[in-house]
Amino acid sequence: MTLPTRPGLLSVVGRTPLVELRHLAPKPGVRLLAKLEGQNPSGSIKDRIALALVEQAEARGELKPGDTIVEASTGNTGIAVAMVARQRGYQLKVVIPHGVVPSIRDVLELLGVEILWVEPYAGMRGAIETARALARTRGWFPLNQFGNALNVQTHYACTGTEIAEAAGKVDAFVAGIGTGGTIMGVSTRLREDNPDLQVIGVEPKMGEHLQGLRSLEDGYRPPLLDLDALSGRFLVSAARALEAAHQVASTEGILAGVSSGAALHAALRVAERMDEGTIVVMFSDGGWKYLPARPWGAARRQDPNLDETHWW
Repeated sequence: MTLPTRPGLLSVVGRTPLVELRHLAPKPGVRLLAKLEGQNPSGSIKDRIALALVEQAEARGELKPGDTIVEASTGNTGIAVAMVARQRGYQLKVVIPHGVVPSIRDVLELLGVEILWVEPYAGMRGAIETARALARTRGWFPLNQFGNALNVQTHYACTGTEIAEAAGKVDAFVAGIGTGGTIMGVSTRLREDNPDLQVIGVEPKMGEHLQGLRSLEDGYRPPLLDLDALSGRFLVSAARALEAAHQVASTEGILAGVSSGAALHAALRVAERMDEGTIVVMFSDGGWKYLPARPWGAARRQDPNLDETHWW
């Protein structure tokens, strides 16, 4: 996929650093590399998909300046689309389940986005269905990150290629499952260089009030995800994810987000079973927007109530 020439802020989407976590690798023969997607302009990997989907809609004549986009999100996608919408001249409505990190609302409101709330027990499935219904009844454009194959294609051609060029042969790739786009696209590209690549998917452990997102078994299964392509899956509690995020901050000086901490937690477990090789772990966003919630003390106590928040 050839990246188009983009003006201003949109020109710096992608091409994020891949850095070695030298202080965290458990064995001398194991290299642990982190893809720092928090370096994207709105602070997460979702900038790549938000921009790609908007550009596709523009090329098809489905979007023109002044139109309204609607999308379901628990945070990063909404912020990313808001950034792109401001650059391209669109209005944005974001459908969000109650229970997200409070600063997500603050950031979206600062960007001039209207938030449409759904009940938390409906989970991501409820938010997606609400966004689709609003698109039909209001004439808004549904961005559809969960169902558009361009999500996978973008991560194959861009994110995956960036990692392959920077890392060389990769033995294990660890990422949050989310929409399925990142883990499917990147792993497909990396398996071209190493057919024996381990692909490890990471899911959040959700509380009883968030049953719609509790796990793939109980909640929304992304249509872009091929479970047969995964070598293994980890279900990670918010406390464990926050512990790992704190660990990488204190040892490497990297302020990573909660999903990044969850991926790191899983990557360290994978590293313990390897004698040598290269592991790439996806740090999907930075940790700045989680700081106002001050969850670190609760994480140290292994507070199960942490799992009642949509951290990622």
